[in-house]
Amino acid sequence: MIRNMNLANRITLARMVLIPLFLVVLLGEAPEALNVPEWWRIAQPWVAAMIFIVLAASDAVDGYVARSRNQTTTFGKFIDPLADKLLVTAALVALVDLERLPSWVALVIISRELVVSGLRMVAVAEGRVIAASNFGKIKTVLQIVAIVGFMLRGSTLLPSVLGPAGTDIFNGLAWAVMAAAVLATIASMMDYFYHARDILTGPWDRSADRDAQDG
Repeated sequence: MIRNMNLANRITLARMVLIPLFLVVLLGEAPEALNVPEWWRIAQPWVAAMIFIVLAASDAVDGYVARSRNQTTTFGKFIDPLADKLLVTAALVALVDLERLPSWVALVIISRELVVSGLRMVAVAEGRVIAASNFGKIKTVLQIVAIVGFMLRGSTLLPSVLGPAGTDIFNGLAWAVMAAAVLATIASMMDYFYHARDILTGPWDRSADRDAQDG
């Protein structure tokens, strides 16, 4: 199966496969018997942030490859947004587990992704495709920047590099970007609902229901 896949879909699948590696680096606590060096504990959030950035950036890469090589496929249209949602969801849940992010922030963002995914499935069932809006693109960028900022907030290296005042400024900026990401998340969801208002209010195709009743 993988041999027959085009390059764009292989990049997307690689992004999904590497999500567990990202989580292990961010969350992994090695047993004390292994005597993990202190430098690794210090570098851990920075390495996790770099992996997250690379995985997030690969979304633009596989999109470019698919368009430039005319390799857009139905499988790619399904798996690409799924990979993005898995990456963001994994990062948010990990940050909540590390007690660096309030759970309500993660719930708002994850709930939006679930709602919009459900809305898209309804649209597909009605033969409609809801294109990604500018709100959605802005939301994605803000989420990535905010998640990286919150991962680095837990670094013990940050105060020694920026100093106490600089660390406070960094934390404030991280919260500002996260707040903007939450607002953009809500705005993009409302935008999706607005463009799908005719789908939500009907009329719907009842042929499937009639077939089921006849059967």
